[in-house]
Amino acid sequence: MFGYRVPAPDEAMLISGGRRGLGGAPFRVVTGHGKFVLPVFRKTRFLTLSMCEAEVTETCVTRQGISLHVRAVIAFKVGNDHESIINAGQRFLSDQEQMSVLTGRIFAGHLRAIIGSMTVEEIVTERQKLAAEVLDTSKTEMAKIGLIVDSLQIQSIDDGDTGYIDAMSAPHKAAIQRQAQIAQAQATQASVEAEQAAARKQAEYARQTAIVKAEYSAEVDRAEAEAAQAGPLAQAHAQQEVLAAQTELAQRQAKLRQQQLVAEVVKPAEAEAERVRILAAAEAQRMKIQAEAAASYDRVALDRMLIDQLPQIVKEAAGGLAGANVNVLNGADGLGEIAAGLVSQGLTILDSVRQNLNGQDTDGRRPEESRGDGLIQLPASKGAGREKKSDDGPVDVD
Repeated sequence: MFGYRVPAPDEAMLISGGRRGLGGAPFRVVTGHGKFVLPVFRKTRFLTLSMCEAEVTETCVTRQGISLHVRAVIAFKVGNDHESIINAGQRFLSDQEQMSVLTGRIFAGHLRAIIGSMTVEEIVTERQKLAAEVLDTSKTEMAKIGLIVDSLQIQSIDDGDTGYIDAMSAPHKAAIQRQAQIAQAQATQASVEAEQAAARKQAEYARQTAIVKAEYSAEVDRAEAEAAQAGPLAQAHAQQEVLAAQTELAQRQAKLRQQQLVAEVVKPAEAEAERVRILAAAEAQRMKIQAEAAASYDRVALDRMLIDQLPQIVKEAAGGLAGANVNVLNGADGLGEIAAGLVSQGLTILDSVRQNLNGQDTDGRRPEESRGDGLIQLPASKGAGREKKSDDGPVDVD
């Protein structure tokens, strides 16, 4: 549109002409948007807000009096606020290249002043400190002309032909060289040790390989020897098994023969001996029974003889009482008691005779040979002189 102007993103549009809206400023500042500008009545100019660079190469004298050639680079720009744009526009709008020249001169002065208060060692070892001090001292002066410094870099420091910096760095160089030599020696030693270790490992590997080969060879030889001996060993084992089987067969045959001998000879002999023993025992038992039977027969005969003579014994006993004076005190009962006593005495005599005969059997005489006349003498009656009481009255026995 005719009369409408728009500044670039890195530019500030300065509109001069007219008095309304200036607020005491010589021109109106427009950034970031367009503005309708009346032609003929208003005049428009543009001020760059982009980054600018200024290079400083200056010979400075240190506190020690040593001259140093210092090269530095300054990065700066116009400030974004209206005051900075107005200040820069009033100073550099017609010749904006002068910003770099003026900035270089300003920093050259501050650089000489700061280096003059420092030693070479401080300048060399503390470059950031040098840059920070230069920035601090130049900040106020740069703000007055509407510029701000983004960075200051010390590019190089050279003492020319004096050799001070080289002399200052000589101990460090020597130490570095010494460290380098030590490092080289250590690296060489480590390399030699690594080679020796590799050689040892290689020798160990060769030894292990030789041992393994020898073991394999020994196993192969042993396997071949075992294979060669397998046939004879198998034949020997077979013969040994045959001998063992024959031995076992012979033992079984001997055991069978022993059992046959036991069955054919020992058992019949034992049976015959047992039969003879049983026959002898039976014969002895038979003879014993016969002897006992004969002895029993003699006793039976003796008892029968005694029983046959018992009446005679009783008669003799009664005859012994014939001449006795017997008084029967209780009548018929008293006579019965006397008769019973005579019989009892006869039986007692019979028992006594039997015992005497049994005692005399050992001399070989028979019982009937103990008396010459075959009669037994009875003892005198023990009933003489007793008195028996009877129902009919007393009976006197003399």
